[in-house]
Amino acid sequence: MSLEVNIKKRFSSFTLDVAFEAGDETLGFLGASGCGKSLTMRCIAGIETPDEGRIVVNGQVFFDSARKVNLKPQQRKTALLFQSYMLFPNLTVAENVGAGIGRDVPKAERAAIVAAELKRFGLEGFDKRYPAQLSGGQQQRVALARMLAAHPGILMLDEPFSALDSHLKSVLEQNLVSLFDAFHGTVLYVSHDIDEALRFCDRIAVVEAGRIMETGTGDDLVNNPQSLAGIKLSGCKNATPAERRGDHLVRLPKWGVEVATEAFVSEDVKHLGVRAFFLERADGPGENVYRVRVDRVSDSRFERTVLLGFLDRDETEVPTVERTEDEMKYLHQHLFWRIDKLSTPADRLPYEGEELWIRIPPDKVYLVSR
Repeated sequence: MSLEVNIKKRFSSFTLDVAFEAGDETLGFLGASGCGKSLTMRCIAGIETPDEGRIVVNGQVFFDSARKVNLKPQQRKTALLFQSYMLFPNLTVAENVGAGIGRDVPKAERAAIVAAELKRFGLEGFDKRYPAQLSGGQQQRVALARMLAAHPGILMLDEPFSALDSHLKSVLEQNLVSLFDAFHGTVLYVSHDIDEALRFCDRIAVVEAGRIMETGTGDDLVNNPQSLAGIKLSGCKNATPAERRGDHLVRLPKWGVEVATEAFVSEDVKHLGVRAFFLERADGPGENVYRVRVDRVSDSRFERTVLLGFLDRDETEVPTVERTEDEMKYLHQHLFWRIDKLSTPADRLPYEGEELWIRIPPDKVYLVSR
């Protein structure tokens, strides 16, 4: 099983320009809304037509602008699951599951395929019900069963859990495990949730503004992001512009400080990132230790998130922005710190207005040039 995509599609204010390959694996597309993730899938399925390029699935050319090839959606044998599942309300469960099976398949064989998929997804006894008579989880299982029953050459899932609460989401995720276990081929999985992508995907492509910024394993993205988009989408709360000051030193103009790094600083470095839970409380001055003030505190069940303002920043370079002036600029001048409340004594938890020392470990920072 294989997928080759190299396409461009232009709009008035946006251009999709993606090139990638995938094999017998689940490839995730991670990015913010409107970045081109879903558009890429729609181009593969034939719902949208690229301006130029080529799409090949398992050796079959779906689209080739140079050769004037553009197969119709029904000719492409793809399965695309939308957020809403797109079940036919006037068809029974069994009829929905069988909707993608070719008309050339004999009636008995069709019935056997439908029965097998109903059993796989625990839908036996629901065959004569209609979508309106099913729960959200049952509707999802019908949609997944329909995908497999069609024997597609590629599976594509477009944020299937985006509208669900966290409890229901964790339950329904098990349905996807059944789907992936049963399908051997290329699966494309669109998400904006890093944890969701890590659970399901063998590799993850970071998409921003219509382009793939980097592709790698989940570990690659979490531990060694290669772009600013990768830093942010991997869940890193602290990302700021950086300027090279030496082989192992950068200047961070928005924070008004310099940071020593274990990694070599390239000539074209553009941003630095450091995870909020990697920061360390210090007892006094030292390398990468800064005097800060706790400007904001917020608690969840098990964590305290703290907004830290640098007290010794160079005001002549970048004056401090007050919260009332510009909220986003105010936040960008601060450092996010996350503390585990279960392992930290109550008297060591920072409080609003407190002044303290914080250390950025040199070996825990990310440096990227794009």
